[in-house]
Amino acid sequence: RIGRRRVFQAGLVVFTVSSALCSMAPSLSWLVAFRMLQAVGGSMLNPVAMSIITNTFTEPKERARAIGVWGGVVGISMAAGPVVGGLLVQSVGWRSIFWINLPVGLAALLLTIRYVPESRAPEPRRPDPVGQLLVIGVLGAVTYAIIETPGAGWDSPLIIGCAAVAAASLAGLLYY
Repeated sequence: RIGRRRVFQAGLVVFTVSSALCSMAPSLSWLVAFRMLQAVGGSMLNPVAMSIITNTFTEPKERARAIGVWGGVVGISMAAGPVVGGLLVQSVGWRSIFWINLPVGLAALLLTIRYVPESRAPEPRRPDPVGQLLVIGVLGAVTYAIIETPGAGWDSPLIIGCAAVAAASLAGLLYY
């Protein structure tokens, strides 16, 4: 609707700025708030990254190579992230784990500006607030139940209520 590169750039800016804010959080409440903002930025990156790859690399061989490189970078970062994070926390302090995102985010933003062409869908899809709310109901209720079940127990009204909300949302989504 507004362009893949624009969304990716906005996600990079939100993620990078919120990483800086996380490193300066004056309290746990502020850290949680900044981490939520960081998650918003991060959620703008992954889906549009694959879309950018498929639209930029139109030849099947090039596309396969680009997806392989992207997957490799994601895999390496997921494996190395906890190790590097642990080293940083032990040697410099917990705030340092957010500092590493600043040069990476800035470099990614500059490379995106330089090398990623703008693209968007020729026919934007219509907004689907009903579907989005139903998916939020399913995922939110299931996630909350998974988190709270060890403390509340399977037979608690809270967990039974979450299961009911998830089931009703899923049924509504399938019907819709």
